[in-house]
Amino acid sequence: MSSQTNLALPRGYQLLNYTVVKQLSAGGFSIVYLAQDENDKPVAIKEYLPNSLALRQDGDKVVATSPEKMATFKFGLKCFFEEGKTLAHIQHPNVVRVLNFFRANETVYMVMEYERGRTLQREIQLHGSVREDIIRHVFHHMLNGLREVHLHKLLHLDIKPANIYIRRDSSPVLLDFGSARQTLTSEVKRFTPMYTPGFAAPEQYKGRENLGPWTDIYSIGASIFACMAGFAPQAADARLEDDRLVSAKKLWSGKYSNELLEIVDWCLHMNYLDRPQSVHSLQKALSPKVPEIAPKASMLDNLKKSLARIRMR
Repeated sequence: MSSQTNLALPRGYQLLNYTVVKQLSAGGFSIVYLAQDENDKPVAIKEYLPNSLALRQDGDKVVATSPEKMATFKFGLKCFFEEGKTLAHIQHPNVVRVLNFFRANETVYMVMEYERGRTLQREIQLHGSVREDIIRHVFHHMLNGLREVHLHKLLHLDIKPANIYIRRDSSPVLLDFGSARQTLTSEVKRFTPMYTPGFAAPEQYKGRENLGPWTDIYSIGASIFACMAGFAPQAADARLEDDRLVSAKKLWSGKYSNELLEIVDWCLHMNYLDRPQSVHSLQKALSPKVPEIAPKASMLDNLKKSLARIRMR
């Protein structure tokens, strides 16, 4: 299939009472913009624009690339809109806040709080690996948010370090629910799946009827693995053919606690029944034995100072 380029909305474009400032990112499913509301408060706006189904080359309207793809595009648009409605009801400090969602330009837009800080992926790039106290702090709090998401019958399905944002106060927030396109109660998966190799669970490739909280938990294990290794584990589809993933316990014994290494290996089981079945059970295992799970003050101070140096445009 030939690739197609979707044009982003230009700087200064007016979407309801929001003014586009610039494009922040673009993927196969959406474009994200930095914008300002009527009070000049910055917000992030995600535009539903799947490259494989729809196109905008001129003007501002989004159109399906063919009559055959119109039904799938409209189904995805409906899912995106319903997802926005669901996320708007989730008010949790560790989940990105959806402020508004609306239809325009023959597509749907989701308005979210604009967070300042940097991704966990950037932390990995800067330091090569992440210390255990930081890992425990970030994932313990982030799991609080994920548990709330699951309580609303929604799966994330694209958890990875690039979608875990570390605010300037060192608190994590779970971003980008672009792949959360079916709820736990949905009956049909009509979308062509979109994976992030290394972080997607085996059932996202084969056996999608087995999707559940344990699917996101595989991605948690893969994300912690990436914090230790500096890169993602072997992709699950490759593991289905020839599993060469070395256990975390073998790779990093002595560098990280056996307890944390066992958690990673537990989450990365190929059989979903062998993984933690709920966020709650994973959190219990991940929580340190001390009452307060926050990292040491010196580490937190360094992380805060590092984040404070980020220049937000």
